Amino acid sequence: MRASQMKKLKVGLWGASGRMGQEVSRLLADARDLSLAEKSVDIWIDFSSPEGFDEILKKAVKAGTPLVSGTTGLSAKQKDALKKAGRKIPVLWASNMSLGVAVLNEAIRLFSRLEGFDFQIEEIHHNRKKDRPSGTALTLQETLREAVGGKIPDVLSMRGGGVFGVHKVWAFSEEEVLMFEHQALNRAVFARGALAAARWLAGRPAGLYHIRDVAFSGLES
Repeated sequence: MRASQMKKLKVGLWGASGRMGQEVSRLLADARDLSLAEKSVDIWIDFSSPEGFDEILKKAVKAGTPLVSGTTGLSAKQKDALKKAGRKIPVLWASNMSLGVAVLNEAIRLFSRLEGFDFQIEEIHHNRKKDRPSGTALTLQETLREAVGGKIPDVLSMRGGGVFGVHKVWAFSEEEVLMFEHQALNRAVFARGALAAARWLAGRPAGLYHIRDVAFSGLES
């Protein structure tokens, strides 16, 4: 079947008026295999707010439609609702849709091999970002805590200017310093990750999935 004859995946965009929603919409306009839809949606992409998240999760479950969500600032109750929704529909939630951040999150598991080190996570975002620390930093913090098996300091958060996102994970000893860093150069990296997640999630069975599943798909048996 020629590309022009391929059936496009119809994407519903929740939070379309926001900065991330506008970026996703821009990329959808150029996608050959995806189209922005208002009705008969095949899959939802959500970049809204914690309040908007509640609404789209209920809507997706009721319709049996897969959902990709990058909304941050969710409460423990909302994360529990995600798990329950995963019993009925395929759901993928990520605090950061960048595939590079997914790789960083896996890389810091290697810190489990270090002894006698101190650790610190640092993050920088633009001055309009509401949650502090960022959802990404909290995800990295939890992974690091699991890896090193001990208490680690609170995340160092900075807000300023128009920085899209910088995350650093430090390891310090008396003899050496190790640092992993990820920099987002634009919002498109998150939007592209969300579209990659939508392509990957479509047709999957019900379950709660993560961005690492997309990044490492086909690499694990």
